[in-house]
Amino acid sequence: MRILVTGGAGMVGSHLVDALLVRGDAVIVVDNVSTGRWRNLAHLEGRPSLSRIEADIAAPADSLRQIAAVDRVYHLASPASPVDYGRYPIETLMTNAAGTRAALECAARCGARFLLASTSEVYGDPVEHPQRESYVGHVNPVGPRSSYDEGKRFAESLTAAYWRTRGVDVRIARLFNSYGPRSRADDGRVVPTFCAQALTGRPLTIFGTGLQTRSLCYVGDTVRGLIALMERPGLAGEVVNIGSPDERTILEIARAIIALAGSGSGIERRPLPADDPTRRCPDIAKARALLGWEPETPLATGLRLALDAFRAEFSACTGAEVAVPSGAARALVVSGVHGRGEALPAPGNGWEPR
Repeated sequence: MRILVTGGAGMVGSHLVDALLVRGDAVIVVDNVSTGRWRNLAHLEGRPSLSRIEADIAAPADSLRQIAAVDRVYHLASPASPVDYGRYPIETLMTNAAGTRAALECAARCGARFLLASTSEVYGDPVEHPQRESYVGHVNPVGPRSSYDEGKRFAESLTAAYWRTRGVDVRIARLFNSYGPRSRADDGRVVPTFCAQALTGRPLTIFGTGLQTRSLCYVGDTVRGLIALMERPGLAGEVVNIGSPDERTILEIARAIIALAGSGSGIERRPLPADDPTRRCPDIAKARALLGWEPETPLATGLRLALDAFRAEFSACTGAEVAVPSGAARALVVSGVHGRGEALPAPGNGWEPR
């Protein structure tokens, strides 16, 4: 198949491109690299089945108009971290409005199936827990996170409208906290931030009490979920959560990363930002039933892969191996909120909050 991936130079997008090329597809990547990086695709350089276009799909003369024939459109373009959409609020809104329209028009013109990569942020700071697809959310439309939250909510509404009025075969994936190699260390999300801090011996930054929760899904599992949702027939108009139901507190995640990095980092507390969700965990019953999908990568395994990638990146930048203090060797079972336990290395000296 011939497949368009907007935002394909981002963390999730680049892993999706990998999987599609392995499957034998021809892939067109469109990205303005404002938050993504072409080096995420550098290992694919020279592949005749991969082409890339550096352009802003939200611009009036959008680049997607030149694309005449594709079978699938994966729309992942958008700043997705608090740092990025805080820096580019108008661009985030326009990418999710005009950019989504451009991607949908491309799908309609080509008769292609369309998948929107939406987000758990559409649920806001939820009053329902865990979050099901039927939950309509608890979102501040004018708060500091609103450019992303409301941008994605509009993108979902526009996608549904193209299905209802234009007959485009659309699917909406609500992604929960994907992480893994190729994240930017400065993007502000919890795993890359903690990994960078632990590997460089800096204190890990905890906002608020650290008892707020996130559910982390390894990028390889996320990509499997996206492809399954796109390819399963008969799912036009469906909205499906793609994420891990293994709910952990921010403090648990910080302690696990310190231990896995063998770091002597401590923990530094700061005030909780406005509208920061206190609990975040998907109900994935629908993904299990419709797609036969659920995450497979244990948290400790995924965090090690993320740390290894950052360690290699830092070493390449500095020309020297990244050295951090060694951690304890014993293991500790850190249980999730719902009772799902997993063996993780115990933190060594220096991990206690200060």
